[in-house]
Amino acid sequence: MSRILVIKLGALGDFVQAFGAFASIRAAFPHATFTLLTTAPFVDLAQAAPWFDNILTDERPSMSNLPGLWRLSRKLRGYDRVFDLQTSGRSKTYFRLAGQPANWSGISEGCCHPHGNPSRNDMHTLARLDDQLLDAGVTPLPRSVPRWLKGHGPEIAAPYAVLVPGAAPHRPQKRWPSARFAEIAKALVAKGIRPVIVGTQPEALLAQDILRTCPDALDLTGRTTLVELAGVLDRAQIVIGNDTGPMHLAAAMDTPCITLFGPDSDPRLTAPLTPTAGRTDLIVVPDLAMLPSSRVETCMEAMLSR
Repeated sequence: MSRILVIKLGALGDFVQAFGAFASIRAAFPHATFTLLTTAPFVDLAQAAPWFDNILTDERPSMSNLPGLWRLSRKLRGYDRVFDLQTSGRSKTYFRLAGQPANWSGISEGCCHPHGNPSRNDMHTLARLDDQLLDAGVTPLPRSVPRWLKGHGPEIAAPYAVLVPGAAPHRPQKRWPSARFAEIAKALVAKGIRPVIVGTQPEALLAQDILRTCPDALDLTGRTTLVELAGVLDRAQIVIGNDTGPMHLAAAMDTPCITLFGPDSDPRLTAPLTPTAGRTDLIVVPDLAMLPSSRVETCMEAMLSR
C-alpha cells in the first residue's frame, strides 16, 4: 500500500480552501495511506474530515533549532508521494529536510512535479491548487459542500445571521469598525433575524462593542471549535464579515456571504467562493473605515431576497 503525505499548515482560510484538493488526492489514490502534516489549530478539523488516515503536527521549528528540525525531518520521510499544498517559502525547504524524495509536488527546486506556472502568484487560491494537482497528474474534483461538517455546534433558534467582525490582529486595515457591525446587527433584529457574533477569544472585545448597541445579539466568540463553527455557519441565513478565515468556512458550507475587502487583501486572489454560484458578494473599498453601513445593508437586503 502506497503512503502519501500532504502538507497544509494554515491559516484557516487557506486550509479550508484546500478541502477540494484533499478530496481530489484521496479520490486519485483511494487505497493509499493518507497522512496530513498541519499545525496545531487545525488538527481537530482534520480529524473530523473523511480524508486522512494519520495527522502529524508541524511545530514549525526555527532553522536554528536543530533538534526540532531533526524531528520534523523524520515526519517528512518514508512516503511514496508528497503534495506540498502550502507552497510557501518555509514549506519548500521541507523537500531538503525530507531527503529530496522522488514524487514531490510543490515549488521546491529540484522536485519532480514542480508547479511552475509563471502566473501562479496571480491565481486565486482555488485555481492555483487545481493547477498544481493537474501538474502532478491528479484530476481536481468539482467543489462540493463538506457534509461531514453539518449538524455541529450549538442549536440557535432560526432565523439568524452571523457577523464576523475580526481579522488578523497584525492587519487592522482588514477590519470594518465594530460600530458599523453593530448597525448591521440592529438592522437584522428589525427584520426578525438574530445576529450571532463569532470569532476567537481575543475578538470578544469586538463582540462587546456590538452588544452595547445591540443587546439582542448572541456572542459566540471563543466558544466554538472550528467544527462547531462550521455547523453554526451552515445554518445561518447569511454571513457578513471581513476577509478572514471564518468567511471561507461559511463559503465552503455554501451559505450566502458578504465579504468586506479593504486595501490589505486582493479579492482576485483570496475571495471566499461558494460551490453554488451567486451565493457570495464582495464589497471592495479603498478604506474600510469609510464604508457606510447603509451600503452593506443594501447588499444584505438583496442577498436575503434572492
